[in-house]
Amino acid sequence: MKIKESPSRIVFKIINTLLLLLLAFACLSPLLHVFFASFSDPTLLTQYQGGMILWPLSDSTHPLTFKGYSFVLGNSSLIRGYANTFFYVGAGTLLSVLLCSLGGYCVSRRGTLWMKYLIIIMTFTMFFGGGMIPLYMVNKFLGIVNTRWVIVIMGVISVFNVIIVRTAFQAIPASLEESAQLDGAGHLTILFRITLPLAKATIAVIALFYAVGKWNEYLTAAIYLTDRKLYPLQIILREILIMSSGTSEFDLGAEAGSYNLYKRLLQYSTIIFATLPILCVYPFVQKYFVKGVMIGSIKG
Repeated sequence: MKIKESPSRIVFKIINTLLLLLLAFACLSPLLHVFFASFSDPTLLTQYQGGMILWPLSDSTHPLTFKGYSFVLGNSSLIRGYANTFFYVGAGTLLSVLLCSLGGYCVSRRGTLWMKYLIIIMTFTMFFGGGMIPLYMVNKFLGIVNTRWVIVIMGVISVFNVIIVRTAFQAIPASLEESAQLDGAGHLTILFRITLPLAKATIAVIALFYAVGKWNEYLTAAIYLTDRKLYPLQIILREILIMSSGTSEFDLGAEAGSYNLYKRLLQYSTIIFATLPILCVYPFVQKYFVKGVMIGSIKG
């Protein structure tokens, strides 16, 4: 039986829907602007002085174009930066999730001696650190400056995420672990065959946090890398979008003398090209987001 809603409830739903649609449009409009601009004619795009572009700029004499993407795909530095970033994100995320899971499992053990003080020490590192110069000196002493490993190792584990994973692990009934121990299972078996599968929502969210952080990481590469062959995508983007030093590396062909005309088109195409992987991955992880954060949230 359908319950008839009151007029005030109907008004609330309408206003709520309109506000949510407005909020969604405010979040999507910048992305739509960049996306449609990347297919626009470069002449019309250069002359355009309006606001948001919510449809590609074209007419009968200036058709839609894919030249921006063809130029991007012809840039060897950008493709190499793409490959480097995939390596940094893949290796860094796997290592981060592994260490975060091991750390969360260790500090989630019930009745462990001195665990309270260990948590205090870990929390202390969230607010106080040695600073940039001591950290650089440590990395230089370890011999990882200007190597791929400095990007992978830097920020490899977050105490905040360890605490979230710890809380998620503590929510798992202790009887499951006790039953596994009676059957002869060790800690690694319990972790990888019982605990992690039951906390996969939280692990998926942590992996998403790490992956997005590694994908957008810029400062670490700017400080520790000098070899252009090791540059991640974000450094190359900075050169293209801000410094415009990558002009000669674009295969512009016959349009080589018109770089200023294609400059904005290249910028928009590069942004979409760099954002596309995250946009493709996020929908598959989003279903775990709310559940994972709620399960692993810090409780009083």
